[in-house]
Amino acid sequence: MTAALISRGKGRRAAAALGAVSLGLLTLSACQQPTALATVTVGTKTVTAEVTPGCDGDGKSLDQAALKSCITKKGGDTLTVRPGEQVRVGVDPKVAKAGWFVIGGQPLMRAPSTETYRTFNADDLFKQTNPATGQTGSLDEVTLLVAEAGKSAGQGPVAMWHFNLKQKD
Repeated sequence: MTAALISRGKGRRAAAALGAVSLGLLTLSACQQPTALATVTVGTKTVTAEVTPGCDGDGKSLDQAALKSCITKKGGDTLTVRPGEQVRVGVDPKVAKAGWFVIGGQPLMRAPSTETYRTFNADDLFKQTNPATGQTGSLDEVTLLVAEAGKSAGQGPVAMWHFNLKQKD
């Protein structure tokens, strides 16, 4: 009688273990590959974001309609920045390998970076130059745009991340 109970218990445990393994494999097969992250740090506050919805070309350049839409989008969380403070921007190594650039009130980089981390002066991020007059002004708020560069020169961005920055009074 005892042998029958032990066998039945082992069978249930084996069936439960097999079910758990099967469920785990099924779950893993349904997972999507995680998207690359971009991070912005100001002082002690850090915000990390996935690619902004609608701004991921899945390895290909964004088409003109998506690009126009993505340029006007806003970020999620807002970071408050003091004048003269350093703003640190980091990207996933995969994005760094392809090259990336940052746009604040105006473009901040002459060429895409292949580093995973860059530091910018807050004053530069909030600066805006009027193309018609050449006059420079300062914005109170800016959407910091981090963009993964296309694989070849002249190709548009492949993905974009958005972060809101607000200048502290």
